[in-house]
Amino acid sequence: MSISIVGLIVIIAVFVLMFLRIPIAIAMGIPACIGILYLRDWNTLLSVLDTTVWQNSYSYTLTTIPLFVLMGQLIYSSGISNELFTAFRNWLSKLRGGLAMATIGSSAMFAAASGSSLATTGTIGVMASKEMLKAGYAKSLTGGSIAAGGTLGILIPPSTMMIIYGMMTEQSIGRLLIAGILPGIILTFLFMLTIYVSSLIKPDLVSKTNEENITWKERFNSLKSTIWIILLFIVVIGGIYAGIFTATESAGAGALGAFIIALIRRKLTIKKLNEAIFETVKTTGFIFAIVIGAFILNYVLTITRLPHLISDFMFSKDLSPTMLFILIVIMYIILGAIMDTLSMVVVTIPIILPLIEAMGFDLIWFGVIIVLVVEMGLISPPVGMNCFVLNGVVKELELKDIFKGALIFMIPILVLVALLYVFPEIALYLPNTLKS
Repeated sequence: MSISIVGLIVIIAVFVLMFLRIPIAIAMGIPACIGILYLRDWNTLLSVLDTTVWQNSYSYTLTTIPLFVLMGQLIYSSGISNELFTAFRNWLSKLRGGLAMATIGSSAMFAAASGSSLATTGTIGVMASKEMLKAGYAKSLTGGSIAAGGTLGILIPPSTMMIIYGMMTEQSIGRLLIAGILPGIILTFLFMLTIYVSSLIKPDLVSKTNEENITWKERFNSLKSTIWIILLFIVVIGGIYAGIFTATESAGAGALGAFIIALIRRKLTIKKLNEAIFETVKTTGFIFAIVIGAFILNYVLTITRLPHLISDFMFSKDLSPTMLFILIVIMYIILGAIMDTLSMVVVTIPIILPLIEAMGFDLIWFGVIIVLVVEMGLISPPVGMNCFVLNGVVKELELKDIFKGALIFMIPILVLVALLYVFPEIALYLPNTLKS
C-alpha cells in the first residue's frame, strides 16, 4: 500500500470517529498513532509522542491560551456583562431593532475581553434574551442575534482560534490578533445593518420603537462599564501594537488587568476566583489535548506527503486562484455544518496549507478568512455550537427558532469574506503597521 493511501485512510478514519462523537483529541490521535506504527515502528511512535507532547505542552507561545481564558473568566466574575448590555440598550433601544443591535454591540465589547464565542453567547444571552422577549421581539431574531453576536468572540482579539491557527501555520500571534480588529468592527456593523434591514422587510420581527424614556444622563452613566473593557483592550492589544508586549506578555498583562478590575469592582470572592481558575484549567486542558492530537496527526500527513499531493492535484486542474478560494470557502461551510469548529481547523489546516502558500495568499489574511468561515459553522445547523449553548442557558428559545434566526446572519459574514478577498488591506493594514 502506498504511503499516500495510508495518509488518506488516516484522514478518513479521523472524520469517521468525529462523526461518531468520539472526543476530538482521541479521534485524531488513535488513527495517527496506528498510521505511524504501520509506516515506521514502535520506537518512532514513542519518539513522536514524547517530542510532540513535550514541545507543545511546554510551548511558551501556547501559554497565551490559558492566560487569555483566565482573563475572560475574571471579567465574567466582575459582573460587567450585564452592564454592557444595559449601556448599549440605553443608546440603541430607540432604533428599529435596537435591542437586537444592543445584543450585537455588547457581544462585541465582551468579545474584546473573552476570546471565546461560547462564553460570549452564554454570558450575553441570558440578559439579552430576557429583555428582547419581554419587549416582544420574535424568538427567531432574539436567538439569531445572540448566537451571531457570540461568533465575534473568536474574531475580535483576543481570540483562541487565532492563537491555534498561528501555532499550526507558524505565524505571528500578535499580527494575527491585530488583523482581527478592523474585520471585527466591520462585521459588528454588518450584523446591526442586517437586523435593521430584516426589521424593515419583516416588521413583526421586532417590537415597536421603545417608548422607555431614557435621559442623556442615564446614557452617559451607563458607559462606565465599557470603560473597563476599553482600558483592558488598550493594555492588551495596544501593548502588542505598540511593540511593548509580545502576545504572551500581553495575555499575562490582560489576566492581571482583569484581576485588578474585579478587585476594584469588589466582585471577586474566593469562591468566584476558584471557579475562574477551575474553568480556565478545564478549558485549557481541552484545547491542549486537541492541539497535541493535531500535531501527532500532522506528523503522519508530513511523512505521507498527502497535503502536497492534494495541492498538486488541485493545480493540475488549472483553476484560477479565485475559483480555488471559492472552493475552499465552500468546503469550510460544508464542514462547519457537520463538524466542531476547532476540530475542523486543526484537521484541515495542515492539508490545505501547501495549497494556500502555492497560491501566494498571505497567511495572516487567510487566518482572518478561516475565522470568518468558522463563525458560520458556529451558527449553522445541525452542529452550530453557539445555538446549542444559547438553548442550554435560555430554555424559552427552542433550537429551531435559534437556527432559523441565525441563518440570516451568515449573509453578512459571506459579504465580509468577499470584501476581504477584494480588499485584503482590511485585514492586513494594521498588522503591516505593527511595531516590532
